[in-house]
Amino acid sequence: MFGILSVNKPAGWTSRDVVNRVQRCVRPAKAGHAGTLDPLATGVLVVCLGPATRLISHVQRMPKEYQATFKLGCTSDSEDVETEVRELSSPRKPSREAILAALPGFLGRIRQRPPAYSALKLNGRRAYQLAREGRQFQIEPREVEIYDLEVMDYEYPQLKLRIRCGSGTYVRSLGRDLAESLGTAAVMSALVRTEIGSFQLANCVDVECLTESQIAANLQPASLAVEPLPQIVLNSQEISEIRHGRRTPTSAVFDEGAEIAAFDRRGRLVAIVKEKHPGMLGPVHNFPLSD
Repeated sequence: MFGILSVNKPAGWTSRDVVNRVQRCVRPAKAGHAGTLDPLATGVLVVCLGPATRLISHVQRMPKEYQATFKLGCTSDSEDVETEVRELSSPRKPSREAILAALPGFLGRIRQRPPAYSALKLNGRRAYQLAREGRQFQIEPREVEIYDLEVMDYEYPQLKLRIRCGSGTYVRSLGRDLAESLGTAAVMSALVRTEIGSFQLANCVDVECLTESQIAANLQPASLAVEPLPQIVLNSQEISEIRHGRRTPTSAVFDEGAEIAAFDRRGRLVAIVKEKHPGMLGPVHNFPLSD
């Protein structure tokens, strides 16, 4: 098993639940997911298998697309409906025009404060664990990138948005901040991840009845995980050097420190390399070759 499986995560499952189901089918091969979805959420969960688990960080950095539904005029500790939802007294009811006018303020690189109920670690413990214990703590805002925001439907109090964003974005918090800018509050009531890079919901497999043969039939090439990287084709001698942990000369020019996807002449991903010395490529990760 060496490749990538796109799974449609059901509501109520954790991302770890999905990986565990896949893992039972592919043992002793390893499996790991690239980008957590909360139990409330559904949609694209990319699971990397075997040596492709070394590519998880590359998938995580890919742009993501979501369809998110928010209930305005409400608040909750988790910023979604997983904890007690409290309705505001006489909340403001923003018009569609007001919402459309507010969206541009959330495009591009913005500062976002992650939710208290998140998997971020504070002093070695998950934030959601501290929140459930009633602890008081502060999570510093961080920079995220929003590529596109679109109102798909709006009938107060339900607002549905299409969101394209970079890694590290909390959709719950985006809804929170948008609502606050409109003089109200919001909780996320539904979330579907429709894309991660080129991995789309339409091509996902259902996880409930997954078998080893289904995984093999739906396994996508690991090379999809490195599409954003610069690429190079190596000859057999160069591949041999890289696979033995040695450097090989190159005349190609790359950005300093950039990781490069190395392919053989048959188009198979053989390694991730980088310039270890001017004009010399060395291995970061090697991958198995199969016919």
